[in-house]
Amino acid sequence: MQRPGGHKPDLKNPGMIKRKTISAAQNAWIKTTHLLPEQQLPLLMQPAIEGVELVDWAKGNRETIESSLLKYGGILFRNFPIPSVGVFEQFITAIAGDLLEYTYRSTPRRKEAGNIYTSTEYPADQSIPLHNEMAYSSNWPLKIGFFCAIPAEQGGETPIADSRRILERIDPAIRERFRQKQVMYVRNYVEGMDLPWQTVFQTTSKLEVEQYCRNAGIEFEWVTSDHLRTRQVCPAVVTHPKTGEPLWFNQAHLFHISNLPPEVRESLLATCKQEDLPRNAYYGDGSPLETEALEHIRAIYQQEAVLFPWQQGDILLLDNMLVAHGRSPFVGTRKILVAMAEPVRSIGS
Repeated sequence: MQRPGGHKPDLKNPGMIKRKTISAAQNAWIKTTHLLPEQQLPLLMQPAIEGVELVDWAKGNRETIESSLLKYGGILFRNFPIPSVGVFEQFITAIAGDLLEYTYRSTPRRKEAGNIYTSTEYPADQSIPLHNEMAYSSNWPLKIGFFCAIPAEQGGETPIADSRRILERIDPAIRERFRQKQVMYVRNYVEGMDLPWQTVFQTTSKLEVEQYCRNAGIEFEWVTSDHLRTRQVCPAVVTHPKTGEPLWFNQAHLFHISNLPPEVRESLLATCKQEDLPRNAYYGDGSPLETEALEHIRAIYQQEAVLFPWQQGDILLLDNMLVAHGRSPFVGTRKILVAMAEPVRSIGS
């Protein structure tokens, strides 16, 4: 197929088109629209002609992808030939460099290949609240990519929401209180409850765990020989390193015990002291978070959530600071793979 104007494109070297304007590059090789009516998020990129290889195009058009990602926060690449996980890995590497290991883990995942992981392996009937990846840590990936290897028979969407809008919509008094006090994440690693410390830190060495905690500014104590407790204070609002925008970026609403179903919460509190809960969140000074404030925040996340059905071969690329993500319950087999890149260290607002 010939490109507009009758000139046959060089499919072996699509990056050459980058010398023209961004709009010309997109129009010749890629159709760019919005996936959903009246929604800026996500931007949809599809091949405009047959034979476009996504990895080759991405290598020559990193600036186009980067500028679009910073503007919209998320891009859905659809209808490209993505025959394997390896192509997904090559694509993320082409636009974001080496992939990151999933360290200081919060949820159960399996390594698929290299630094490609399964998405969080929670039961299919459970929702995963909207959140920014590793916002409970002082280190996180700036970019996160999702690859749909197998879409669920029903449900299983990956809701997304703009962190800028979340920040704008939170009650100013609540927002300022979180900004000033920050958030303390407390985790207890006890056998049979949540993830064991060996999984979270990917080691069986206590010395390695302690060194990691010191390097990351995490307070730690061995309550018993195999019961580790950690505390870490992180910002609730951060500044994007490239756009300079303030962003709501924390997991207080997810870590706090009020996020659990009532029956699970009651069972835990009946068997655990408050300080021994597998995970919980407080203000940075250790004072309790108000449940009403967290419910207000959760409601805004829900109102801002954007959902769309996965198609096999889809790649969703997010700026992890600009856009939060989650998971809807599903029926049937679902396989969404995840890659993370571009490490960022904690930056205050």
